[in-house]
Amino acid sequence: MLPWKRALRPLAALLLTAAVATVPAATAAAADTAPSSGWNDFSCKPSAAHPRPVVLVHGTLGNSVDNWLSLAPYLKDRGYCVYSLDYGRLTGVPLFYGLGPIDKSAEQLSAFVDKVLAATGAAKADLVGHSQGGMMPRYYLKFLGGAGKVNALVGLAPDNHGATLSGLTNLLPYFPGASDLLKATTPGLADQIPGSDFLTKLNAGGDTVPGVHYTVIATKYDEVATPWQSQYLSGSDVHNVLLQDLCPLDLSEHVAIGLFDRIAFHEVTNALDPPHATATTCASVFS
Repeated sequence: MLPWKRALRPLAALLLTAAVATVPAATAAAADTAPSSGWNDFSCKPSAAHPRPVVLVHGTLGNSVDNWLSLAPYLKDRGYCVYSLDYGRLTGVPLFYGLGPIDKSAEQLSAFVDKVLAATGAAKADLVGHSQGGMMPRYYLKFLGGAGKVNALVGLAPDNHGATLSGLTNLLPYFPGASDLLKATTPGLADQIPGSDFLTKLNAGGDTVPGVHYTVIATKYDEVATPWQSQYLSGSDVHNVLLQDLCPLDLSEHVAIGLFDRIAFHEVTNALDPPHATATTCASVFS
């Protein structure tokens, strides 16, 4: 074996370990429909108070169930019709999705939003995504006609300008062939490396498209989409929020902000229903 290939093995293992550390252990088999007692009820009809269905978009190595075991019921209990999908599956890799080419994942999101709109009769949906799930929909909005079907995109720790894994991806140039290996085996990871062809295309000409309301909710303790300021978007209809400005005591990092942080969840509901927004504080954990 060539020396650089031997050296590549520990880096690949480190990348995988870091990635796996950003998602919880799978607690349920992902499926096209989440538990019927929770969400993905295609008979749900949006109310006058919440006229748009909410589509939840999981992150890298997440799935339609595990990523949303807290936020989906939180929104459903507040009267929203809530849906989630699996995207970016690789053949032979169960449970952990979001690893396929991100432009193809955006096509899967497009088809799912169409399905939700047809079932609910709504003219537009709102999207809430965690990590890659907060960034990938921007491709759908910008290149696949999603702007006409989406009212708002809310990103929880979205890697809008790439994920450096606290600088770990900066080591890739020191391992010849590492980037090519990632692209060949897990293109969804390669697409998220700062400077990738995908991110260059996504962010060229501006971060946003007209007609969509954008919210980014970040945490300064993020260890994946780093530096955390890179998550922010620029545009005329953008609300960038740092979680610690809302509650200095909140210690959530990249995983927790999407999985169980009720302070972040409260800010999500504010973004989904601005006319009825209430102040998000440390006390929002009890709301």
